[in-house]
Amino acid sequence: MPQPPAQVTAAEISRIAGVTRATVSNWRRRHDDFPAPSGGTDSSPLYDLVDVQKWLGARGHASTADPAEELRTTLRLHPGGGGMTGALLPLALATARRTPEERTALAGLSDAELVARADRAVADLAELVPGAEAFHFAAHDVDVLRALLRCVQDDASGEAALAVLAERELEDSAASGTYRTPVELADLVARLVPVPYERVMDPACGSGSLLSAAARRGAKVLYGQDSVPVQAQRSAVSLLLAAPDADITVRAGDSLRADAFGGITVDAVLCNPPYGDRDWGHDELAYDARWAYGVPPRAESELAWVQHALSHLVPGGHAVLLLPPATASRASGRRVRMELVRSGALRAVVALPPGAAAPFHVGLQIWVLRRPEPAGPAHTSVLFVDTSEAAADAGTRTGGTASGTRTGRTPLNWTALTETALTQWSAFAKNPDAYADEPGTARAVPVVDLLDDVVDLSPARHVRASRTDVAPAELAREADEVRRRLVAGAKSLGRVAGYDNWSAAGPAPRVWRTATASDLSRGGALTLLRTAPDSKGSAGAASVTTVLTGLDIARGSAPSGDPSGLRADGAPVIAAGDVLVRAVAGGSGAMARVADDADAGALLGPQVHLFRPDPARLDPWFLAGFLGAEENIASASTGSTVLHVSPGRLRVPLLPLEEQRRYGEAFRRVHALRTEAARATELAEETARLLVGGLTGGGLVPSAPAAADSGAAAESA
Repeated sequence: MPQPPAQVTAAEISRIAGVTRATVSNWRRRHDDFPAPSGGTDSSPLYDLVDVQKWLGARGHASTADPAEELRTTLRLHPGGGGMTGALLPLALATARRTPEERTALAGLSDAELVARADRAVADLAELVPGAEAFHFAAHDVDVLRALLRCVQDDASGEAALAVLAERELEDSAASGTYRTPVELADLVARLVPVPYERVMDPACGSGSLLSAAARRGAKVLYGQDSVPVQAQRSAVSLLLAAPDADITVRAGDSLRADAFGGITVDAVLCNPPYGDRDWGHDELAYDARWAYGVPPRAESELAWVQHALSHLVPGGHAVLLLPPATASRASGRRVRMELVRSGALRAVVALPPGAAAPFHVGLQIWVLRRPEPAGPAHTSVLFVDTSEAAADAGTRTGGTASGTRTGRTPLNWTALTETALTQWSAFAKNPDAYADEPGTARAVPVVDLLDDVVDLSPARHVRASRTDVAPAELAREADEVRRRLVAGAKSLGRVAGYDNWSAAGPAPRVWRTATASDLSRGGALTLLRTAPDSKGSAGAASVTTVLTGLDIARGSAPSGDPSGLRADGAPVIAAGDVLVRAVAGGSGAMARVADDADAGALLGPQVHLFRPDPARLDPWFLAGFLGAEENIASASTGSTVLHVSPGRLRVPLLPLEEQRRYGEAFRRVHALRTEAARATELAEETARLLVGGLTGGGLVPSAPAAADSGAAAESA
């Protein structure tokens, strides 16, 4: 039966051609020979892919297609669709392990030879990648195989190919609630294990983020299991690429119902389990030996995962789990929580602010547990840490201090959050009896105080400081200082907002010729740099005190990253005048900025692209303005849930240097406006928080109205 013709959307055409969606709209209006829609609706038309490719080829645009986008489109149009993901994941691993010369040789094979070679490569990985033995390729798979090969040739790490391959099946399985744990959070979870560990397990490993973080901490034996086959496959492939020297075992299956590692104990368990799952096996597992702390109620799947993790630990081993806040307080789980506290298994609960991980509207919690030792010390207290204040302390590049309350538009300060959690936990773990509470942030609560009718383990309940704890004079001084900074910030914002040196372009928007960053790089107008993906640190990297991260760009702050995970020879050193672009799109804040003297000398973070322009040919602020434009970023990004920016696909207008400088000055002013506005917003939030807290807590009282004001009020009455 013949296959229906492949159809693409206007957005896919823009990505295939390497242009913005606005450009595709212009083509449709201005070129009578642009292919007519062959399907879809008036608002969302579809176009015949072959006709589009012919039209683009005739105008020299087809060659600009990004390999990752080409793979995504080819996979979508393949009759097997997302079902091919399981076969292509091990093939991506096999291809990434080849040398550049070997990959070039593969590209020259005939279709039949390529199919046969792909079959053998996947079969060779059957012991390492779950389910790989079941896959075989056929002649109609050639287009997808060649697209995968080109994608890995473009990104030898294989990460771009892995991101594309997992997307479709995960989108089809959206109800499973599969989310990738952010790198910063995965690193924090891995570092909360207080002692070195070699053997680590993640029974709900997803794409392998937590196990990768453990490998970066020195773990050499990694066990993973996930109920979503494509997640288990992706985890195995990612780990084999990121930690080739580790002993890696990943299995597909439900860890609670069909534990693939029964009888195996490890030094640490790291886990971000599925939340709110009522079909976790309550009935068939009612008498399971893992429930040493009580049978988890049907609505408490999270407490089943907690006990599953503890069952796989050696005595004295640690488990760190990311859990929803309801786990700490739901009435149904009170008895299990009581036993976890009474036995000394629960050691700490760390509250995260909303936005730390999906679901982003919920403030998740990290539970740190330790399997009790038969003759070990008795634990008489549990540590509670609230990182909300630290996470909001984002600061500004203009020298202002940050607010104490994070708004929905303010990015998390992962550096401060991580430091707060690790500092408090390390001090407590070292000597619980000598631990000193930090009001409003952390408190060690005696076990006897927790064993009440509720057994509420919510950190906010135990560490929240009231404004009544602060002396009125100190509170008034603090509020007045923040208010003065707000007034100064508002004046500065007003000055910056006064810049109006622009005018209408004419009856129609200006249209110009553009070039990709890759074209400009080949022509010597700029140099593209990025930190090497290898995460093994070195003494050279440790000697540098700062790293510029994507969050620093988004929030307009000075470099704040940790250099310990970077290689000195793999991380470029930033120079004043470099243009810095976030490697992951989305969220609030700026996408690009020009490095200044405060940035100079810092290492480039792994989630940042560096563009070093030739000042005789490109103005830095002109370059930053166009590279960071919303449409430009959108057309150069790949992915569904996480959008990765392909730096070579970003486009820049071809303008004389003098004209570039005029645009550059305008972009510089806009950047200053954004920075000052963010600073004023944070100070306004902080001022309001202090005043409301002081007034309601009794530390502040409204002053009596002045005589003139009283007279005016009486006259008005």
